[in-house]
Amino acid sequence: MRMNQRIPSSFLRSSLSSSILSLHGYPLRYFRPSAGGVISWVFIAVAFMILFTLWFGGYGAIAAYVGTLVGSGLLVSETLVHNPLVALLWAGAGLLQVLIPLVAVRSFGVDLTMSNPRDYTYVILFAVIINNLVGAAWAICTLSLIETVVFTTAFTAWFIGNVGICILIVPLFLKLFTERLQKNRLFVKKYWD
Repeated sequence: MRMNQRIPSSFLRSSLSSSILSLHGYPLRYFRPSAGGVISWVFIAVAFMILFTLWFGGYGAIAAYVGTLVGSGLLVSETLVHNPLVALLWAGAGLLQVLIPLVAVRSFGVDLTMSNPRDYTYVILFAVIINNLVGAAWAICTLSLIETVVFTTAFTAWFIGNVGICILIVPLFLKLFTERLQKNRLFVKKYWD
């Protein structure tokens, strides 16, 4: 497969945006479910990571992983800095949260311009609820490998915060911006093309 010129710039922009949004979301509202870990109540970056992945395919997913690892992991959690292997696993939560909607949207043929109620149903189910359930469970279980975590408190904060942000931003931004982005050469129709 020939590397396209548009890919490096798309990946770099998405990675940088995800890292900055992840770091920016940190101080809004957070609590410490354990001695060193931090879970954000309002993690705005998750909605944009999902959007970037739906628009830019696998490149957006890689950027979401890097953004989660750097922006909300290594730059804000001393616990994860001292446990880099766990940090790599922990950032998998961000990857899962974007791959689930990407695979679902591509598999079920969802129109990202949100032209009918069926599209909203799939987006809300896979880009708001299921992906955040899986991501929250993955992250909290991974974090519990290195410190004591109150699972229900941390899981609830992660899940409710992400669902609230995603339900407000993802369907609206898909409706408002997808049609314009589909005309752009950076838009990825499947996973990598």
